[in-house]
Amino acid sequence: MNYLFLDIITTAAILFIISSGLLIIFGVMKVINFAHGVFLTIGGYSSLVVTRFDWDPWFSMPLAFVVGCLLGAFIERAILRFLYHRPLDAILATWGLGIVLGQLIIIAFGREVQFADRPVSGAVELLGAFYSQYRLLLIIFAVLVAAAMWLLLKGTRIGLQTRAVIMNEPLARGLGINSSRVRLITFSFGAGLACLAGAFITPLSSVDPNMGLPWLVSAFMLVLVSGNSFLALAIACLVLGGAQVLASTYINPIIGGLTIAVLAALLLRLRPKGFAYD
Repeated sequence: MNYLFLDIITTAAILFIISSGLLIIFGVMKVINFAHGVFLTIGGYSSLVVTRFDWDPWFSMPLAFVVGCLLGAFIERAILRFLYHRPLDAILATWGLGIVLGQLIIIAFGREVQFADRPVSGAVELLGAFYSQYRLLLIIFAVLVAAAMWLLLKGTRIGLQTRAVIMNEPLARGLGINSSRVRLITFSFGAGLACLAGAFITPLSSVDPNMGLPWLVSAFMLVLVSGNSFLALAIACLVLGGAQVLASTYINPIIGGLTIAVLAALLLRLRPKGFAYD
């Protein structure tokens, strides 16, 4: 039972880390970023690069974030800024971009499954059970991500401008806020968070060109039931992620893999705002 409780908490932390970058992009830009999965993959390969150069594994995290921010800024300026008023085209553009980036990854690193070094290994006794130290660290990482987002949105000028754009972009522009700059920073930061999430989850699995795809549907469904709220996202990750762990444990892992998508769809049918609040 203690293992089950820890699995639920750590799974919720992982889902929150993975979904937070997607939430900020969707909340501000109203863009459904189908390239989110490939950004996770790029974060994983950032960890692999660190391993190949025999650098400290902790360096993979800031490296992944910087790479994601730079790549996100380039994509926003080169592609997405022309498509904000053409949402279907923006969806197709991010989908195609994911395919292109995925093929570039295959050209650079090959298709084979590879492994990156863990910054922390071993288990620690907690609640009467021995549990992975790294999975427990992911809880701290999730709290740090949430705290950084809260401080950014509540305690900085760009955060105030971002919230204004989320609530009413035409009015924000009328008040002199440069929404184009807000969009650039938002997409860059969201892409950086996605790559950082990829670096976080890499020590739990292997690295391959499709490593981000299994997380994509769950991340989208969690964002859809969360609105624009990081608190709602945290609740959704805990409730739906917990249901996934329970289904995987007591039924089978295949059913568990479908749990988040099915429950989120049912929730949206019964309560269109999901876990979001007025």
